Amino acid sequence: MDTHPALLRMINTQADAIEAMAQADLSGPAERLGGARRIILVGTGTSQHAAELGALMLADAGLDARWASAAHFARWAAPFRPGDAAIVITHTAKTAFASRCREQILAAGVPLVSITGIGSGWPDAVETVDREQSETYTVSYCAALAVLAVLAQRLGAAHYEAEMLAATAAEVRAVIQIPGIDHIGLPARALAIIGAGPWAVTAREGALKIREASRTLAEGFEAENYLHGSAVPFGAADGLILLEPERDPDSLVAALGRAAGKEGIAVSTLAAPRSDLPPVLAQLPMTVRLQLLAAQFARARRQNPDVAITGAWAEADLWTLGGPTA
Repeated sequence: MDTHPALLRMINTQADAIEAMAQADLSGPAERLGGARRIILVGTGTSQHAAELGALMLADAGLDARWASAAHFARWAAPFRPGDAAIVITHTAKTAFASRCREQILAAGVPLVSITGIGSGWPDAVETVDREQSETYTVSYCAALAVLAVLAQRLGAAHYEAEMLAATAAEVRAVIQIPGIDHIGLPARALAIIGAGPWAVTAREGALKIREASRTLAEGFEAENYLHGSAVPFGAADGLILLEPERDPDSLVAALGRAAGKEGIAVSTLAAPRSDLPPVLAQLPMTVRLQLLAAQFARARRQNPDVAITGAWAEADLWTLGGPTA
């Protein structure tokens, strides 16, 4: 197995990508969204997680911002309203349902901003970074979040200014140097990651990276959802990671950790030693820690983190269903 996978190379570029997006001229895309009564953000998988956090950023600007999975939006969403605008997030610009959503939005005449990798060919796109070299996507996610932060700032959210994004990039660099993940062991069976608010989105994104990179059974949960039935199958062969329990205003994340310990589950905590970042931007360095944990688990399990989709899951027909011509 390659001891220097592309995944690590991509992770190491993320601070630079955040800084580049912070300096990008996004006045045109922001103008397209300006005046909207409602902004709908759409994406698939990792891009859906970006849409969720992007909706929180835009809400900080006082906007009515909603997120949807691309598959749900393409087939089941309510009709557009006057004053709607949309953001479609897809790194490759080839994701089936996201591409269908974009065509539907354009056909409806709704103002649109897409966020893609470089070379999409979409005139409505903010292009972020070159195509990921690993199937476990990392830098495109952080770059998309930086774009969303800049758009939110231009639309009225004061605390996503360039200086705050520079501080975010600095924290990402610090995490890459000292991840603080050595205390987290590979579980014998399964791993749960839990958080509250925006940390719940990061829990799901981190679990996805761990599944892709290391083929470890991992799942991310909102703390309340973990309590309401999802905790039932977890036991002594499993692990639980708590994300920033001290930043949960209801203390449920910490309480779940105590309960898990009584059930014999190995409990670990990930928390920033000190951070002045607003909650949504704090997700970027936390996400990077989980990306590095995914790489660490991949090494331990002797898995290639750069090839996530194999076998029957890689059959082309599966990946074209839901697309614009399907």
